[in-house]
Amino acid sequence: MAVSSPTLAAVPAPPTRSAAPAPGPRGRLLALDGLRLVAALMVCLYHYTGRGGTVSASWHTNPAHVFPVLSRAAVYGNLGVQFFFVISGFVICMSSWGRTLGDFFRSRVARLYPAYWVALLLVTAASLALPAVVRPVRLDEFLVNLTMLQQPMGATRVLGVCWTLWVEVRFYVLFALLVVLRGVTYRRVVLFAAVWTTAAVLCRSSGDALVNQVVMPEYAPFFVGGLALYLIHRFGGDLLAWGIVAMSWLLAQSAATQGLWGPHPHRDPYVVVLVVTAAFAAVAAVAVGWTRWASWPWLVTAGALTYPFYLVHEHLGWFVIRVLHRGLGLPAWPTLAVTVAGMLLLAWLIHRFVERPLGPRLKRALKDRKLGSRSPRLGF
Repeated sequence: MAVSSPTLAAVPAPPTRSAAPAPGPRGRLLALDGLRLVAALMVCLYHYTGRGGTVSASWHTNPAHVFPVLSRAAVYGNLGVQFFFVISGFVICMSSWGRTLGDFFRSRVARLYPAYWVALLLVTAASLALPAVVRPVRLDEFLVNLTMLQQPMGATRVLGVCWTLWVEVRFYVLFALLVVLRGVTYRRVVLFAAVWTTAAVLCRSSGDALVNQVVMPEYAPFFVGGLALYLIHRFGGDLLAWGIVAMSWLLAQSAATQGLWGPHPHRDPYVVVLVVTAAFAAVAAVAVGWTRWASWPWLVTAGALTYPFYLVHEHLGWFVIRVLHRGLGLPAWPTLAVTVAGMLLLAWLIHRFVERPLGPRLKRALKDRKLGSRSPRLGF
C-alpha cells in the first residue's frame, strides 16, 4: 500500500483512464442490489429473533424460547450492518466517479432524507399509539432527529437503526472532502484507502474521542474494502488493489470479533470471522463479474426497498409483532412471516410514493439555486 508502489505509478489519473466506462455489466449491479436486501434481512431477523429487550415484550418471552433454532443463527444478523458498509464503499466509489462535489452532495441528500423523514413520522405516530413498544417521542427529540445529527448532538434516537446512518454520513464527508472534491481517480482512491487505514490503526491507541469519531477505526476497514473492490471492478484486479482488500478483511474481522464477541461471549468468534469473510467474498464476486448471471428484474426492486425497509423494520416491526402475537393470538411463525412481509410492503409504498417523486424534486431544488456565480470546482 506504499504510495511509491510501481503498480500505483502505473495507473495514474489521465483523462482517458479516469473516464473509463463504469459501472460495467448490468448483472453485477443487480446482484449488488440483491446483496443489499440480504444484509437488511440479516439485521431484521436479528431485531426480531436474535436479541432480547423490547422485542421480548412483543413476543411475551425471549425470542430464543420462541425460535430456538433460528435464534442461534439470528444472533449474528447484526453483522449485516458491516456487510452494508462493504457494499457502501463499493457503491459510493462507483456513483461518485466523474461527478462534482455538488453532484455528490445532492445525490446523497436526495437519497437519504425523504424516506428517513417519513420513517420518523411513522415511528413517532407508533410511539403515541403503543408506548409499550416505542417510548413516546418529545417534540424537541423529533425535531433534532429531522437533521440526522441527533447522535453528535447527544439527543435520543427516534429510529434505533439510525446510528448506522451517522457512520455512513461520516464516511461520505471524508470521501467527499478528500477524494470527490478534486475528482475521483484510481490514484486518489488508493491514497485515501492507504491513509484512512493507517489512521484507523494508529488512532486505536490514541484514546482521543474526537479522533475516533472522525476516523472510525472499527468501521473503516469495511468501507475501504468496498472501495478497493470497486477499483477491481472498474480497472481489473492487481496486486495492489487485492492487497488493500486483504488488509481490510484482516482488520475488519478483528474489529468485528472484538466488538461482537468480546462483550457477547454467547457468540462464536469463528462464526463472526466466517460471516465477515462471506460479506467480503460476496462483494468480491460482484467485483470480478462472477454474478453476471444474476440479471433478474426483481433485483432492481429488491435494491430499491432496502433503505426504507431498513429504516422502518425495527420499531414498527415490534409494534406489529405485539399486535398480532400478543393481541390477536397469531402463532409465532406466521407472525414473523406477516411482519417481515408487511415491512417490505411498507418499504415499497415509501419507495413508490415518497422516494420516487420527492427524491428527484429535492435534487433539482438543491441545484436550481439563484445565488450568483457557480463554482466550477465544487459543482454547486
